[in-house]
Amino acid sequence: MLEKLQRKFALSEKGAKDLVKGCLFCALQNVSFMLPVGILFKLVGELKNGGMGSSVFYITACIAALAFIAVATWFQYNSTFFATYIESGVRRITLAERLRKLPLSFFGKKDLADLTSTIMADCTVLETAFSHYICALVGSFISTTIIGLSLFSVNSVMALAALWVLPVSFAIVYFSGSVQDKFNRLSMRAKTDCADGIQECIETIRDLKANNAEEKYLSGLYEKIDCVEKSAFKSELATGLFVVSAQLVLKFGIATTALAGALLYRNGSLDILTFFMYLLVVSRLYDPMQATLTNLAAVISLRTNISRMNEILYQPIQEGSETLDNNGTDIVFENVAFSYEDGEQVLKNVSFTAKQGEVTALVGPSGGGKTTVSRLAARFWDISEGKITVGGTDISKIEPETLLSLYSIVFQDVLLFNNTVMENIRIGRHGATDEEVIAAAKLANVDEFVEKLPDKWNTLIGENGCELSGGERQRISIARAFLKNAPIILLDEATASLDVENETLIQTALLRLIKNKTVLVIAHRMRTVSSADKIVVLADGVVAESGTPDELKQKGGIFADMLKLQTQGGEWTI
Repeated sequence: MLEKLQRKFALSEKGAKDLVKGCLFCALQNVSFMLPVGILFKLVGELKNGGMGSSVFYITACIAALAFIAVATWFQYNSTFFATYIESGVRRITLAERLRKLPLSFFGKKDLADLTSTIMADCTVLETAFSHYICALVGSFISTTIIGLSLFSVNSVMALAALWVLPVSFAIVYFSGSVQDKFNRLSMRAKTDCADGIQECIETIRDLKANNAEEKYLSGLYEKIDCVEKSAFKSELATGLFVVSAQLVLKFGIATTALAGALLYRNGSLDILTFFMYLLVVSRLYDPMQATLTNLAAVISLRTNISRMNEILYQPIQEGSETLDNNGTDIVFENVAFSYEDGEQVLKNVSFTAKQGEVTALVGPSGGGKTTVSRLAARFWDISEGKITVGGTDISKIEPETLLSLYSIVFQDVLLFNNTVMENIRIGRHGATDEEVIAAAKLANVDEFVEKLPDKWNTLIGENGCELSGGERQRISIARAFLKNAPIILLDEATASLDVENETLIQTALLRLIKNKTVLVIAHRMRTVSSADKIVVLADGVVAESGTPDELKQKGGIFADMLKLQTQGGEWTI
């Protein structure tokens, strides 16, 4: 049962256990609220017979009932609210940890606004549901069942007259689930589109201003905001129609109870005291049931949020050995094929070897598969066919984080954090000393511009390094690779944002760094790869050419043509 609850409500094992406790204590609290009804029933019965018991008894009974209600409420509060807040934190951490282990192919079909909404907004919705709706709903079912059985044990006709409305009311709300799901999905899609639009507006505000496109873009954004409002209204209206209808049916229970009781009393089948008891019980029973119907609708609407969380929690992750047994760091591609999930084949029968101690350059036309090859080498995705090995070990058998301990990677798009220069470089190796960070930074020529900053190494560089130029940001990224000092280096256009002078300095530093290491370089500038030991030319997802720079020049193929075109481009002037 616990496993079913975990999957149904995206819970941890402890969260599922706490949910069961919460439901039981909610039921106990609901039953405790009937104690005053029992005391009142006894009092009316004694008054009807012309007397009254000891006042001490009634005072003691009231105090005992109050104490029992207080204890039941305390346990109910702890098992729902406090436990829910703890589980909410666990759920967010679990989702984040799961995301950390998912392959990049998953992120290719999801956007950041959607994932952020799942971790933050969906978790918040579920937090509210557990603290206010689910436990209260299940607790009401349990307590109502207990009370209903008690009513049937006294008079089955009166019990039927009082309780027939409950299954009808709940059925109305329950069968509204498909309608609620439809409107909730539309509402969620509208919210995601709106969040995407706002994020995109903030990220592209410079280009919008530069092209006088602010007014046009904002008009589209206003439409998305209006769509969120309209979809939320439709969703609430659809839910409200079913809930209000069910609550109206619930009110008929009072009428049928009174009518059945009057008929039975007239026929002498029911005494006035029992009649009074049933009226008292149903008046106490129906008011909470109206809130319970609302809770049921809220729980049904959770299915959209839970399915989004389960999509992450039950997504297959990349697994493997946490122990490395590679012999060296040669990277070997053997007949590798790769396709994205949409069926588009990116690589076909790719085979080459990037040897340890050598620089292997990947070049070719845009869209040829160069970046994909470098990502596959680090197991950011899993291949469709073939085999990739590092030092003779199949990388598909190695846990991704363990495998990445062998790699220092410099991406084409540099991502920096709103922190100091020192801490942004220290990400390359956790626990590195300031001296080690500075030494790595000097190899990447970072010290040249850091010494000019207000607080030097402790200068805050803004969100994603907005206070720095493109070349300065690129050099910080390269410094991380120097600091990690891993045996394999992947450089994806690592010098694309550097001027000629700095590019030369970086290449000189790289020559010192790559001794006895495996280096895989992606570059479009032929000057960048002129000193490479081996060049692999990728075109249309296949290895079109392979060899040393001199061999490929003499061959007169794709590499030679690219070199010729770039040489001609370098002579172009305004």
